Amino acid sequence: MNIVKTIMAATALASLVAWGAPAFAARDTLTLGVVLEPPHLDPTAGAAAAIDEVVYANVFEGLTRIGPSGEVLPALAASWDISEDGKVYTFHLRANVKFHDGTGFDADDVKFSLDRARADDSVNAQKGLFAQIDTVEVVDPATVKVTLKQPQGSFLYNMGWGDAVIVAPESAETNKDKPVGTGPFRFDNWAKGSSITIVRNDDYWGDKVALAKAEFRIIPDAAAAIPALLSGDVQCFPFMPVGDALAQIEADPRFTVVIGATEGETILSTNNKKPPFDNLKVRQAIAHALNREEIIAGNGSGLGTPIGTHFSPGNEAYVDLTGTYPYDPEKAKALLAAAGFPNGFKATLKLPPPAYARDGGQVVASQLRAVGIELELIPVEWADWLEQVFKNKDYDLTIVSHTEPNDIGIYARKDYYFNYDNPDFDKVMADLDATSDQAKRNELYGQAQRIIAEDAVNGYMFQLAKVGVWDAKLEGMWHNAPVQANDLTKVRWTE
Repeated sequence: MNIVKTIMAATALASLVAWGAPAFAARDTLTLGVVLEPPHLDPTAGAAAAIDEVVYANVFEGLTRIGPSGEVLPALAASWDISEDGKVYTFHLRANVKFHDGTGFDADDVKFSLDRARADDSVNAQKGLFAQIDTVEVVDPATVKVTLKQPQGSFLYNMGWGDAVIVAPESAETNKDKPVGTGPFRFDNWAKGSSITIVRNDDYWGDKVALAKAEFRIIPDAAAAIPALLSGDVQCFPFMPVGDALAQIEADPRFTVVIGATEGETILSTNNKKPPFDNLKVRQAIAHALNREEIIAGNGSGLGTPIGTHFSPGNEAYVDLTGTYPYDPEKAKALLAAAGFPNGFKATLKLPPPAYARDGGQVVASQLRAVGIELELIPVEWADWLEQVFKNKDYDLTIVSHTEPNDIGIYARKDYYFNYDNPDFDKVMADLDATSDQAKRNELYGQAQRIIAEDAVNGYMFQLAKVGVWDAKLEGMWHNAPVQANDLTKVRWTE
């Protein structure tokens, strides 16, 4: 059904409502729409982007943080020194910092958090971020010394991920349901299936935020999101599922609409150790069968940038590899025949809730059907996707956006759900870890991109666009998404 038609009633309703009266009674509160409900609220114990979209920079903080332009900024570490050999980082911590439960923050908490994240029994979804740490030493309550096994050019950036936030031993085990951080907001309430509310932390060590309360309202699709926006029930959608109503919303002066960039490589993820996908020719055939422009047009928003590898086009090290396997159905059929499948084969495609997956999956299935691959489409909820696909690797193909920042290193992880293993790629990643010179790092990133593109590890489709829509009187929202976050620390109403 055309969404523009379905929202006519909501538009009429909006004209009858005293615009903003119920939502804007207090100009220090904000209701944001989010598409996915997080499985829990502990960023150190889960891979779901929906966790960071609520708590990153708001509730939890790390030693460093990633800013709106992807830059590394101080956070709980006010400053740091780096040894000449690049192996020792001495962090100087903020003073007078407390966790939301009143316990004090000091170097012991940093050591606890980093040791916990890299422990053998760690459940951190990005444990690789901490793999180069050799020792963590408490010099004094305000100073921590981290010694690496070898220089790592990305170490300060890694410490800015949501997975690297600092937690307290007193509350670490209950952060999934009752998150306790050091941030400018503290957790208030979670109405499962409906909303998550955070409120201003008046004991915050830094600048006080303007918002007294922010509610993250869970609204999974455009059919519900657009009426909520037009009626004023929700004043902001940082990542809005606009469907085909984008032009109408852009023309409405009540709203600011920003089309920004994300780190979301949207891919046809492939189980590389499961026949017939363990055959390079089969994966190459799939790559040739994908028409990126058609997939983008049918992904729910019609927005996106074609990619040929797992890297953001916004990064200076990006290499355009979309020509590695250009759209060529006849070539795809020939490769399938050479692989022993002249009549194609059947497989499954598991699709999580976002429109780019559900809508894009229909397009992908049609394109693969045209070369002889029949896909059974299996819609799954986000929690089921995490359990079945990400954790248990129980899938043939799936579609998902990988929104973690600069995350090409996941292809070197032997336990990752792609089931990919290439020693040449691993060597490039090892060299990258040992290199701090930016020009050399960019060269290595290029090599890594080419390896996974030529191996057709996954079907590389497009970089997800960030469609942000919010009340025109609201300022401070991020235009781009260098990390998977809704950072509210600078958000305020202008009147």
